[in-house]
Amino acid sequence: MKRYLILFLLTFQGLMAQVQFEARVSKNTLGINERLRVDFIMNVDGDNFEQPSFEGFRMVAGPSQQISQSWINGRSSFQKIYSYIIQPEKKGIVTIKQAAIEFNGQIYKTNPIKVTVTNAVAQERDPNDRPPGSGNELLTLVAEISKTNPYLNEPITAVYKLYFNNIGVTGFKELAKPKYNDFWNQNIDIKQLAIEEGNFQGQKCYYVILKKTILYPQKSGKLTIEPLSLDIGVQLPTNRRDMFGQMIITEDNKVVSAGAKTINVRPLPESTKPEGFTGAVGRLNFTVTPSKTTLKNGEGLDLIVSAQGTGNMKLFTLPKPVVPNALEMYDPVHDEQVTTSLSGMSGRVTDKYTIVPQYRGKYAIKPMQFSYFDLSTGTYKTITSKEIMIDVLDGPTPAEANTGSASKNAVATTDQFKNIKSKTALIPIIKHDFYDSSLYLGLLFAPFIIIPIIILARKKKEAMDNDVTGNRIRMNNKLAKKYLSQAKKHLNNKEPFYIALEKAMHNFLKAKLHIETSEMSKDNIRELLLSRNANAETVQNFIALTENCEFARYAPASSASIQQDYDKAVMIISELEKQIV
Repeated sequence: MKRYLILFLLTFQGLMAQVQFEARVSKNTLGINERLRVDFIMNVDGDNFEQPSFEGFRMVAGPSQQISQSWINGRSSFQKIYSYIIQPEKKGIVTIKQAAIEFNGQIYKTNPIKVTVTNAVAQERDPNDRPPGSGNELLTLVAEISKTNPYLNEPITAVYKLYFNNIGVTGFKELAKPKYNDFWNQNIDIKQLAIEEGNFQGQKCYYVILKKTILYPQKSGKLTIEPLSLDIGVQLPTNRRDMFGQMIITEDNKVVSAGAKTINVRPLPESTKPEGFTGAVGRLNFTVTPSKTTLKNGEGLDLIVSAQGTGNMKLFTLPKPVVPNALEMYDPVHDEQVTTSLSGMSGRVTDKYTIVPQYRGKYAIKPMQFSYFDLSTGTYKTITSKEIMIDVLDGPTPAEANTGSASKNAVATTDQFKNIKSKTALIPIIKHDFYDSSLYLGLLFAPFIIIPIIILARKKKEAMDNDVTGNRIRMNNKLAKKYLSQAKKHLNNKEPFYIALEKAMHNFLKAKLHIETSEMSKDNIRELLLSRNANAETVQNFIALTENCEFARYAPASSASIQQDYDKAVMIISELEKQIV
């Protein structure tokens, strides 16, 4: 009896043991160029492990599974661990969502974990992280800044070079794009990447120029250029050789960052700043040119105000001409003929004013002043245009115009309105009684019409609220349309596009086939669609597109292929709408 009692107590203790299922991370704060280990740990042998989506991270490795079981002093302990290696794809606070298991018919979930992702950090690669190489491999990303102490609105260049040696580069992916806060910036197109020989810290190597950007600081003081970070596919030599004596090459990934750059921007001198200075910096010329100076009555002229040369051509305003009241001036038409290179912006900016004279005579357009800061001398320079005389040959004079206006506005003093009576004695022909009116009858019988309508509407709403299946179908239809429209908004952004497209297609299936996500296997979808009289070719195209969504999120894709996938999804869903019965 005692033996059975002990056995019962042990069994009861095992049943009462608390199920533990938790998530742990190797660190809670990391740089965007670092990797993170995530462990999902359980003390029972749970079934149907469901991993989180790891949204905001790229899967590097996993899952790997570890199981350990031991007996200590008559007590058993069990532990199962699912491990993943992931790398962040964006900065900020990123949440690792819940994982789930099933044990004895119960669902257990981990708590979400928030991870802070910062700028890329300098790090020494653990040699155990990859197969051993020669030790002479070089792979460095450098941001070369042309000037670190420019004036406000002085152009500087940022050139990003990838230096490498004794290592094969197979491709790269941007993890973090550089941010130019408080800079006007424009990328310089690189038509084709070219490998060139160079020197890095006294070591001969190769380099590739990946990115060129021209920057104009818009604020004085210390400004920061946030770094460019890349995930680079590489081929590394090992210490092993094949049967022919050739060194074995293995493929790996490395994360490199150019590091943040600090620019100390000098303000323009305040003591010598001319009146009317609008921020022009560079080497510029200024002209004011009329299309003609002699006009007839009803004619107009174009006054062209322009600045040309090299400088911040798109970042300043041209002075506005001052004309006499007798000349009517319209708002200008602005035109920019500017090219941008590594040396900065150059070209011509123009404001064209249309001026129409109102009266005959000679009128002067006053000289105009244009000031700019000359970077070569470090001083302000002012250009003054010449006075322009406009000669209007004919038309009314201002005095004649005033006389004519006065005669037009003169009020007739004759008694031409004497026959118009100022008083009347009008009486209504018919007097309506409110109690016999249409309004009265409408208000009287309105409750007898409105109340039944309200009752019927309420019953219909209650029926719809109780129709759980129908509501779910309607909701899934709405979600499908929502995500399809959301996918259209992200045609220029690959990953959000394919996420939204996949959700739209899943919700379409939920609405039409009345199934859940857990039932969406390829064979089940095909069987259900064919049983609903869907065309076999259309079904195959639908399945192929859903399979492509996950792959396309991580594979290189052009805007043309993204547009084709969107058009294909719209066509397939439309065809299935017609075919499914």
